[in-house]
Amino acid sequence: MSIDAITRRQAVSALAGAALARSVAAAASQPDWPQFRGPARNGVSTETGLMNEWPSSGPKLLWSVDGLGEGYGSLAISGDRIFVQGGKNRRSSVHCLNRADGKTLWSVALGAEGDNDRGDGPRSTPTVEVALLWVLTESGDLACLKPADGSTVWRKNTLTDFKGRNPHWLLSESPLVEGEKLIFSPGARGASIVAVDKNTGKWIWSSQDLGDAPAYSSCIAFDVGGVRCIANFTAEAGVGVRASDGKLLWRYEKPANGTANCATPLFHNDKVFYTSDYGTGCGLLSLSASGGDVKHSEVYFNKELRNHHGGVVLVNGYLFGYSSSILTCMEFETGKVMWRDRSVGKGCVTCADGMLYLLSENNVMGLAAASPAGYQERGRFSIPDQGKPSWAYPVVCGGRLFIRNQGELRCYDAGAEKG
Repeated sequence: MSIDAITRRQAVSALAGAALARSVAAAASQPDWPQFRGPARNGVSTETGLMNEWPSSGPKLLWSVDGLGEGYGSLAISGDRIFVQGGKNRRSSVHCLNRADGKTLWSVALGAEGDNDRGDGPRSTPTVEVALLWVLTESGDLACLKPADGSTVWRKNTLTDFKGRNPHWLLSESPLVEGEKLIFSPGARGASIVAVDKNTGKWIWSSQDLGDAPAYSSCIAFDVGGVRCIANFTAEAGVGVRASDGKLLWRYEKPANGTANCATPLFHNDKVFYTSDYGTGCGLLSLSASGGDVKHSEVYFNKELRNHHGGVVLVNGYLFGYSSSILTCMEFETGKVMWRDRSVGKGCVTCADGMLYLLSENNVMGLAAASPAGYQERGRFSIPDQGKPSWAYPVVCGGRLFIRNQGELRCYDAGAEKG
């Protein structure tokens, strides 16, 4: 080979390496959505510069992929990768996709796919950090994987290793990373909530004085007067335990129903909010710390916001979410209803840049202002019907709107490109 040929080859290699470095750097500069309901686990994005009105056809579709398999889980996004679960060929799997075009980079089967009268497959959303990925299936298979290639770091099963219980419509929780702990809710007697070492899976604590069965909600973490707390919504109550050792701090039964408690708790200003449907309602607790414990008192309980499965968001002091099938705006501190509207129909809600992204279970995506002044719709469009309700929470990340509906994932341009 001539010196000129070697030089050209080296130049091409250098250019390719530089292009790869730019691609990695660009991905790293984009916002992430590393877990269920986003960075703060509250369904609210901090991004700005997004569209506040859609054309009649909706935002531009950038790409779509199918073949992910059955399931209702949303997605996690980290760097240049997307992580999403799906049931396929009777196996419950997790897929890693390229963020730029949705192409599959790797897939790993974690266990048997769950069967259910409301649809088969996983319901959970993966949780990811730079070096580790955690996934919980509908049958209790809990895995820690390497995001780079899907190789196993450690594996457990919440039903067998922690004597957990599987609710009627299958496990739907998304695991929570809290410092060096991974926290989840097997719903075992004497171990309703459990913490393990996120790096090894080694047991750290169980909530021995709490034995509630699991519902369909996911844990959140927050501080009250210097006490780190973990809150969840079990099959029987809104609960809180101490993050350091799992000690029960409060148990609030009034917002729970006997069928399905699905909405993740919401925390703000030393108060925690719980809501469920089936005719039940919502309650707000005021929390105060004393001597390492947390005391609670009820601020209000009412039937004005009865959220079934789509969650609620808090924006500038106001809650937005579906009360059964009616989109409702309610003042967080008082429980006063500001307005109601049928909107696009019962579904789930995400907020970004002052706008509500509303995905109805009947395959309609809507955009509305997150304003207490009244319902102000700014656009809607339909997504393809996959034969089951569209229950996966939409994600707004990096100027993109992602909608997962069963085996399909669609990516839309939601506004200005970030990064």
